[in-house]
Amino acid sequence: MKAIAVTPGKPNSVHLRDIPAPDINSVPDGKGIRIKVLKVGVDATDREINEALYGNAPPGDDFLVLGHECFGLVLEVGPNVRSVKPGDYVTATVRRPGSSIYDAIGTYDMTSEETYYERGINLLHGYLTEEIVDGEEYVVRVPQGLKHLHVLMEPMSCAAKAIHQAYECQRRMRVWSPKRAFVLGSGQIGLLATLVLKLKGLEVFTLARAPAPHLKSEIVEGLEASYISTQETSLLELAEKVGKADLIIDATGSSHVAFEAMQALGHNGVLVWTSITGGKKMAEIPSDKINIEWVLGNKLLLGSVNANREYFESGIKDMALGEVMYPGVLEKILTTPVDGLDNYAEMMRRLVEDNSALKVYVNVASE
Repeated sequence: MKAIAVTPGKPNSVHLRDIPAPDINSVPDGKGIRIKVLKVGVDATDREINEALYGNAPPGDDFLVLGHECFGLVLEVGPNVRSVKPGDYVTATVRRPGSSIYDAIGTYDMTSEETYYERGINLLHGYLTEEIVDGEEYVVRVPQGLKHLHVLMEPMSCAAKAIHQAYECQRRMRVWSPKRAFVLGSGQIGLLATLVLKLKGLEVFTLARAPAPHLKSEIVEGLEASYISTQETSLLELAEKVGKADLIIDATGSSHVAFEAMQALGHNGVLVWTSITGGKKMAEIPSDKINIEWVLGNKLLLGSVNANREYFESGIKDMALGEVMYPGVLEKILTTPVDGLDNYAEMMRRLVEDNSALKVYVNVASE
């Protein structure tokens, strides 16, 4: 069957290739699920893997099938599968367990091992192919009423985890009731984080570079949050104007912004970094000022990456509520479809060159 793959370590190696069809019996204990891939979202991670910035092939292969944002239809289930049935819509988690204690208890997104396993990213093939087989533990049912949001399930899980982890950490405060949040970046993670925070009742300011009006500002305002262009009002100017934030989610992909955000956080606040920055940029920061303010203010910095099944499920619930509260808004994120695996070059061109593309996804097959 067809698959879109790269040769890890070789820049701009994206190509179409044939790979063997998956075997449902490869999953032990009758827990296998065979899935017809309908759509796969692609993002900066796939672009950077094609640029050979990171990514590794599975043992024994010299290629890596791309794609970590999956939406599909169940074709067949093993005899001991109970959570889904043929005909159900599903997504699948990305990270897979290693051998640490965190992996063993299902929190494989929190592994303590240096080596990690992620489908379509590191040491495991991804979802940009015609069919996949996975174990029941990693397959999450998507309600039929949300199928129009298809590939947003994985990025939503990342946003849900980042915010949930912040609240978990703040149990240390005994009583923590955040009122104001800043979301830095208006890509898919930033927009979905904006939704989750609004559903929690916070006043949300979502910051990005371009002045409004445009699609991203329209989505932010559709979620009843405030869009702020940093070309017009800087992050620190905003903090001075409305007050520092109780919770900041950085989803910019900029290490400079991530560190600048430390100066915009209020007492007892949490700053969550979700950005992946693989470069070598340097930034100058007022370290003495940050140091004393963070110590005296009991502030917390938290890194959050990937998500396990728990956050896929909670993210889907938030998405369902979001569709009721703000109907039709989230679908606007899905801007840029590419039809068919054969169009892999167009897929990559859209990721690299199309500045209007908020979310690129591949229509792999129809139902």
